[in-house]
Amino acid sequence: MTLGTFEARLGNASAAETAYRTAMALQPQFAPAYVNLADLLRATGRDAEGERVLRDGLGVVPEPGQPALQHALGLQLVRAKRYDLALTWLRLASEAEPDDARYAFVYGVALHDTGQAVEGRRVLERAARRHPGDVDILSALVAFSRESGDEAAAKRWSAALDAARR
Repeated sequence: MTLGTFEARLGNASAAETAYRTAMALQPQFAPAYVNLADLLRATGRDAEGERVLRDGLGVVPEPGQPALQHALGLQLVRAKRYDLALTWLRLASEAEPDDARYAFVYGVALHDTGQAVEGRRVLERAARRHPGDVDILSALVAFSRESGDEAAAKRWSAALDAARR
């Protein structure tokens, strides 16, 4: 896994792919190997193959590693403009790993950006209560509150954002 990351940073996609596939063969239940390989495949224009890698991982990685795969698959599906499926996977990741602020942020923004602005704000508001100092979540809430015309909420979230930045 580390070798794959090293090779990827050097721009050696083929060597990185080999290393990630070796990591998956040696430890098939290790979620980061699937996620990193799928990301590498995306970066080299092989999105469909990356999606298959993530789905394969979901079939073998135990439950504690599933949220990382679900999140990565959701992002993959967003890039493919398959929004309904993407939202399902992003929701699963967010619900399975509520302590990961990034999962909640991405899910909330995805809801907002696919026409479910009210539900997106609800997701982000819950996430803000759980992660009160998360700048990304608070910034999104400021922007989405302003966009919806809720200036009182925008002011509240802006004050929380200012406090988080101090």
